[in-house]
Amino acid sequence: MNILEILSYGFIQRALLAGTLIALLCSVLGVFLVLRRLSLIGDGLAHVTFGSTAIALALKLYSAMSLLVSMPVVLLASLGILKLTEKGRLSGDAAIGIVSALGISAGIILASVGGGYNVDLLSYLFGNILSISREEVIIAAGLCVGVILLLTLYYHELFAIAFSEELAKVSGVSSSFINAVLVLLTALSVVLAMRLVGVMLISSMLIVPAASALQLARGFKVCILLAAVQGCSSVVIGIIVSIMTNLPASATIVVVNLVLFALSFLLRRIIYSKSNN
Repeated sequence: MNILEILSYGFIQRALLAGTLIALLCSVLGVFLVLRRLSLIGDGLAHVTFGSTAIALALKLYSAMSLLVSMPVVLLASLGILKLTEKGRLSGDAAIGIVSALGISAGIILASVGGGYNVDLLSYLFGNILSISREEVIIAAGLCVGVILLLTLYYHELFAIAFSEELAKVSGVSSSFINAVLVLLTALSVVLAMRLVGVMLISSMLIVPAASALQLARGFKVCILLAAVQGCSSVVIGIIVSIMTNLPASATIVVVNLVLFALSFLLRRIIYSKSNN
């Protein structure tokens, strides 16, 4: 099967379109999260997403309808993490760990009460982008546009918070509001990415493209651009390679991301060594 044949199938086209949009969101937000030392928030919210998905499946809500349950639950969880760090005298990773433990334990209990793990729940655990529906593509497109608009609107405030929250406060930036915007946008992206790579691998979509871009970029906007290019490229390459080799699409996408990170790291070392000679 050649590439043109692969691209002729409707489910492949839906997977590529939705995957590219979701990867774009995760990659761009990942740059802000990595700089804010909140990169593991994706992992914590992914566990909450698992719990909310178990609720949706128990209510017999499937595919795009499950998002109606997952989105409000994960949005509230993201604000809960933020409040724990601000009011509970906890570091970001401790707050993420608490919410993560709550989410995964609730999901396991609900799955057990509902009759154990089924195919639908396992698809959310490990991802199944090739089964993404038309409705989910439309939702992904709408949310992508909304998130990009908000990122553009609050770009300067997010930039200031990412590098120095104290300096941002002195400059008149409402750090509580901007932090809330950041975690809410991340929550939306995590819910969408659940269908792309699954609960177990979501954090890689947020962290790896940003980490790769930070190896090479000399400016913040260039860093965002490089992260977005890598994220989108990894989805396209990963899906095509997975179909041609009969490998799981979600894991293949992550492996492609890791290979690109390794290349970025090696290229940075080469550039650094040449500049010192």
